[in-house]
Amino acid sequence: MKVCCTRRIVSIGVGVMTSPAHIAMFSIAAHGHVNPSLEVIRELVARGHRVTYAIPPAFAEKVAGSGAEPKLWNSTLPGPDADPEAWGSTLLDNVEPFLADAIQALPQLIEAYEGDEPDLVLHDITSYPARVLAHRWGVPAISLSPNLVAWEGYEEEVAEPMWAEPKKSERGQAYYRRFGTWLEENGITQHPDPFAGRPDRSLVLIPRALQPNADRVDEKAYTFVGACQGDRTAEGDWQRPEGAEKVALVSLGSSFTKQPAFYRECVRAFAGLPGWHLVLQVGRHVDPAELGDIPPNVEVRTWVPQLAILKQADLFVTHAGAGGSQEGLATATPMIAVPQAVDQFGNADMLQSLGVARHIPTEEATAETLRAAALTLADDPEVARRLKAIQAEMAQEGGTKRAADLIEAELLAPRG
Repeated sequence: MKVCCTRRIVSIGVGVMTSPAHIAMFSIAAHGHVNPSLEVIRELVARGHRVTYAIPPAFAEKVAGSGAEPKLWNSTLPGPDADPEAWGSTLLDNVEPFLADAIQALPQLIEAYEGDEPDLVLHDITSYPARVLAHRWGVPAISLSPNLVAWEGYEEEVAEPMWAEPKKSERGQAYYRRFGTWLEENGITQHPDPFAGRPDRSLVLIPRALQPNADRVDEKAYTFVGACQGDRTAEGDWQRPEGAEKVALVSLGSSFTKQPAFYRECVRAFAGLPGWHLVLQVGRHVDPAELGDIPPNVEVRTWVPQLAILKQADLFVTHAGAGGSQEGLATATPMIAVPQAVDQFGNADMLQSLGVARHIPTEEATAETLRAAALTLADDPEVARRLKAIQAEMAQEGGTKRAADLIEAELLAPRG
């Protein structure tokens, strides 16, 4: 087992650390998986630790901006600006690329860290090689989860029904054989399901309010630290236009933005609506010309400084990704949730159950439906009260500093 050298005293809530450590973070080239970790990395660097960050080249500059040292590797996954259709449409379409990427990435990462092994591994939930490497190196591993985590009963209630048909197929069985063989080749006897979905230790970078069945989450393994958002001034600013009584932001994040028909409905919903100004982010895959005539109270952008706008907004039309959902909660902004993929449907339901959003499926998101929901949500005092209560709860979860404290505590924990 590795033992850290002693160079500096670091005081934390549970003890004293006598050594700045080498901490290695692993993720994939996706905004929704990299962004949530960056403030935690920045804090660890500020505390004197050396942090390396294994990431494909597309995110090297962003990672370096946190103070971490990028360790570059080449990925076979669709890039951050890829057409959403590149990810396929079925469950196996979605998971097979991650396994294939992990298998080809592992030799690259072994070479990148040869002679520079860390004292602790941090990893995004998608980074299978990170857990394999932690096992090889004999160091602790902590998952930084950017979205919901499993609860007691999750497998029976969600995973087993979802996987029932794929596991019966030849393709599904081949996937599991390949995954199991790869783990065994690296000395891991665990079944792929708990390997991928049940980390020994995880810091959950979403507020507890967004977690389904939070009362059934194993608190020995999972700790909710909430949003770690930090200073976003580098992303730019935004000013409310003069005369705009209310502001609505429409953003489907960075990956699922190829929705010109939906954007046209948004323009129709707010066109000429007295006192309202609409900011519409359409991403890289939609030409603003596809939206037709743009009224004066609508501004169309390829990208926006989302948090800066939400701090001034009265409504957020979101795909309900984990990042956007918690930004809406953190800024106490009523939301219309129009989910596009994966965990977004569950997030949309959670937001609606909290009484702070309306879940509208994409096929039902007409101009009339969107307008009615916007006017109701923005003027409802009960929605505003609930948002303020959740905002206050989130402020108590600890965020970046608590996450860093818990990581340092793991470095101090005795090893068998």
